[in-house]
Amino acid sequence: MIYKRSSELFKLAKLSIPGGVNSPVRAFGAVGGSPIFVKKAKGAYLYDEDDNKFIDYISSWGPMILGHAFDPVLNSISQTSKKGISFGIPTALETEFAELITSSIPNIDKIRFVNSGTEACMSAVRLARGYTNRDKIIKFSGCYHGHSDSFLIQAGSGAITFGSPNSPGVTQGTATDTLISDYNDFESVKVQFKNHPNKIAAIIIEPVAGNMGCVPPEPGFLEALRKICDENQSLLIFDEVMTGFRLSLGGAQEALGVNADIVTYGKVIGGGLPVGAFASSNEIMKKLAPEGPVYQAGTLSGNPLAMSAGFTTIKSLTEDLSIYNRLEEKTKFLHEEMEKCLKKRKISYQINRFGSMISLHFTDSKVYDFKSSTKGDNIFFKKYFHGMLSEGIYLPPSAFESYFLNDALTFEDINYTINAFDKVLKSL
Repeated sequence: MIYKRSSELFKLAKLSIPGGVNSPVRAFGAVGGSPIFVKKAKGAYLYDEDDNKFIDYISSWGPMILGHAFDPVLNSISQTSKKGISFGIPTALETEFAELITSSIPNIDKIRFVNSGTEACMSAVRLARGYTNRDKIIKFSGCYHGHSDSFLIQAGSGAITFGSPNSPGVTQGTATDTLISDYNDFESVKVQFKNHPNKIAAIIIEPVAGNMGCVPPEPGFLEALRKICDENQSLLIFDEVMTGFRLSLGGAQEALGVNADIVTYGKVIGGGLPVGAFASSNEIMKKLAPEGPVYQAGTLSGNPLAMSAGFTTIKSLTEDLSIYNRLEEKTKFLHEEMEKCLKKRKISYQINRFGSMISLHFTDSKVYDFKSSTKGDNIFFKKYFHGMLSEGIYLPPSAFESYFLNDALTFEDINYTINAFDKVLKSL
């Protein structure tokens, strides 16, 4: 494929945008080469500035569950825009959307809209701290909750210690209030509660991790987190920015049968526009300003365009719940056919899948946490990624990201993908 125009645009972008991108993974730093620049998208397909066509397996990193440029969403945005695009004043649509969500999600009474998943998770932690009057939180190595300071922390000298910053600009003081445990390792959580009694405000977790590839929870792990939070009067926060409305209408809470105290949303909830949200019970949400003392605000929160896109997307899902079965079937088929090719080519692999999330790791070892996710052959992955790209398949440009399927993707598209997959593996 020819990437001449994309390469030119990347060089130009680097003159005025740090690294040439507005989010680091887009720069192809993990796989090398110049990123493609997209000109348009429709359904399951991307079209770049060189007029190459790609089958899309990231779906804008999850939001486009219905496919790109979904006509009802486009029409809704268009009609709303004619009435104004931002007011900074309440609208009826915000309430209508809130009612739709709270009626669809188990275990929540009220929801507050923000502009991103980062904002949602940051606000959820602040609310948890304000509600419990405690400072410390537990997060899990490899789980990503946005780029606020509290979350840019990695393990120090083991999971029982305080974390340390893994980004310049994050203070050690912030790091001391973020405790690190290992995903799918309940013993590491028990140690934190033992070492910091009556000091832990909340556990925050991706119930199905998507930032070390797709990593589902081991049986009983989330249930154990629920129990230890109850025993210690701490809150359990599910970061459902990825999983909310993707794994089921009720998200991971419904799919896994475990309720959280606070849930955060993003991606699908905005239908492709910038929307985040956090939700909880009446008891916890009454602590939030203007009703309570925990402050949170946003000039563009609940803006009409974002609300209309989100409302139309979620409404479409509620009216066609069979979409989740279709996505499950397609993802399962992709998984099974990839597996056949990998076995035929005698290539080491692990495939993790949950609902319409799936990831491929080039390793013999089971991938169940961040450490195990790093054991894959990343040199091989780079070759695999570019091979698939040359065949017109757009995959996450990182071995540590989940694929996200969308409803516009057809079995014909998947069969094409599998043929390309086998061709690429054969060539490596």
